[in-house]
Formats: sequence, C-alpha cells, structure tokens
Amino acid sequence: MGDRGSKDKGKKEDQKKAQHTAKEKRQLKREKKSKS
Repeated sequence: MGDRGSKDKGKKEDQKKAQHTAKEKRQLKREKKSKS
C-alpha cells in the first residue's frame, strides 16, 4: 500500500510538471519577443 501511494504522488507531480512546462514555454516565448 505504501508503494502505491508514492507512485500516485509521482504521477500527480508529473501532471503538474507538464502544466508548468506549458506555462513556462509561453513565458519563454514572451521573453524572446520582448528581447527581440
């Protein structure tokens, strides 16, 4: 049971990371536009 919980946490973290990267990519694009 303990292992299962840790695995679920990892999956949730991965999903959050994916959403974060999407937002980060948008920010990077904006930064590039402002710089150029």
